[in-house]
Amino acid sequence: MKRKLHTHIRNQRKDRWLARGAVIVIVGLQGAIVNDFWVGSRWFGPIVELALLIPLSIGTILTYRSAMRAESDEDWDQVGSRRRWVRRLAIALTALSTILNFVALFLLTKAIFEGHAGSGRTLLLDAINIWVTNVVVFALWFWTLDRGGPSSRGLVAPHLCDFVFTQQALGSDSKGFADWSPGFVDYLFLAYTNATAFSPADTFPLTPRAKLLMMAESFISLITIALVASRAVGILG
Repeated sequence: MKRKLHTHIRNQRKDRWLARGAVIVIVGLQGAIVNDFWVGSRWFGPIVELALLIPLSIGTILTYRSAMRAESDEDWDQVGSRRRWVRRLAIALTALSTILNFVALFLLTKAIFEGHAGSGRTLLLDAINIWVTNVVVFALWFWTLDRGGPSSRGLVAPHLCDFVFTQQALGSDSKGFADWSPGFVDYLFLAYTNATAFSPADTFPLTPRAKLLMMAESFISLITIALVASRAVGILG
């Protein structure tokens, strides 16, 4: 098991870089909101996100290096402790990004009802911004929580999985998918299809928290498209 964990952490490097890039994309999108309804600086939230990303990245690197050098049980206990710390920090960062995006949608919706939401063009740009941010944020949620998190993915028992993917449904006898485990792109695709179709496409939720997360993403996506984007198109028309 220890050797398998060692290999699994090493194989997660690409996904971790994709996740860091996703956080940077979220920060950029939040700063690009056209309508400014924030109380105080709009950059406060993105700055906090970047401040959390730095220790998260450092902790991930230290965990990876510890796993590469681990030999004794004490070494592996230290790796496990760092993995738990990194996971908690990742959940905190994702939760903050979710709250900020929901607040942006709430303030924009409030402005629409109060009649000072700006032009159709700015509304449409902000709707696209919030929708894309919603997809990326929930991709991070799915990636962080499913199967015990990135470092544990592929090692936990099947009943601890939050989602079942098509590759798993093919069975262990299917060539090329016997030891398959989902990566960040798989969760990004899941978040995208859920935000567009408002339902799972080829990946299905198994646990209550997975279902609640998908419901939350669909709700934000629906409000963004049905209210903000439709209002923008109506003004432009």
